Amino acid sequence: MTDDAWPVRTARLEIRRARPDDLDGIWAYRSLPEVNQWLGRIPGSLETFRERMQDPERLSTLFVISPASHGDAEPVIIGDVMVRISDGWAQQEVADQAVGVEAELGWVLAPAFTGRGYATEAIRAVIDVCFGSLGLRRIHAGCFAANESSWRLMERLGMRREEFSRRTALHRSGEWMDGMNYGLLAEEWTA
Repeated sequence: MTDDAWPVRTARLEIRRARPDDLDGIWAYRSLPEVNQWLGRIPGSLETFRERMQDPERLSTLFVISPASHGDAEPVIIGDVMVRISDGWAQQEVADQAVGVEAELGWVLAPAFTGRGYATEAIRAVIDVCFGSLGLRRIHAGCFAANESSWRLMERLGMRREEFSRRTALHRSGEWMDGMNYGLLAEEWTA
């Protein structure tokens, strides 16, 4: 993924590549029960989280969200976004045309900053980058159906529900939960 696209600035936010020194700030909200109930993996400890996230491949897909900077103070991290670029499915004869054409998105916002439109603003900007300077053709994201704030965000951004699956994901609570997957094509975004 090209570094030319980052950081991205909106009216209120800056989204930039995560650095190893950001991990403590990310841990501060990801370790909260109301946040990690929707994450695929609960970070067991700060040390384990740092070790896992400092993997160069994992860190390269992570971007932090901060309020637009005012002055020289180091901005607080209010959330993060995953942008994982991948190949589209293709038949063998045209597989080279499907390399690096889509991305999976994921996001986490610190509870103290929800309800202010920050997630919508940040993900809208990330989608602009995906379909703009990164030149992708498709993005997709998924969530537990019970994670209403996540699927409502996807719908607010114009993403199309492509799948509602019944009891396909085993939650750490022991409950089999429904899942939802959304997608969006570049031509749908520009329209």
